[in-house]
Amino acid sequence: MKKLSRKLRNEEDKNLSLPVHDGDSRPLDPQEQEELVRSLERSQAQQSRLWRRVFAALFFCYIVFLMYSIVNQASSPWELRYHAYFMEEIYSWMIISADWVAVLACSFAIIGLLHESVHRRRWIHYSWYTGVILAIFWLYYMLRLPKFRWDVIWLPFGPLGASAICLYVDHLLTESSEEVRKLRGYMYTSKAS
Repeated sequence: MKKLSRKLRNEEDKNLSLPVHDGDSRPLDPQEQEELVRSLERSQAQQSRLWRRVFAALFFCYIVFLMYSIVNQASSPWELRYHAYFMEEIYSWMIISADWVAVLACSFAIIGLLHESVHRRRWIHYSWYTGVILAIFWLYYMLRLPKFRWDVIWLPFGPLGASAICLYVDHLLTESSEEVRKLRGYMYTSKAS
């Protein structure tokens, strides 16, 4: 049985391999290299813009939700369940302020994602630090509740998670951009030698 399976696997491998011609093993000439690198740069730039906009749109939706939360808390305090848990522990204006800080943190993250300069990561770090302060605030009041409420765990970790995701996305996109730059550098190095 083992011999039969090995034989079938070897036949499948032979059938799945691509044919190799003598022309395929030649190196690319400088013009072909340049075209390939430009194509990769364009593709990477497009993908980077796309993914930055997708995550910025997601965090914008979160900001809209926070704005709804602020308006609702200002117009009819303690009506939202996730705010009503804190009715005995905190003033209404403090919840509104905390939601504004969350809006600020998410706005910093969006600016960091969409900003086209070398300082864009600085904005995401501002978002991270603001999110940490907000997380400490909410966790302090959550721990003061008579019973810990897991359904509002997003209050401390929503903006902090948004900035962490932004840092990760920015890191991945920057890393892919660096790989394309390295490829261009290798191309120029091979030309010089």
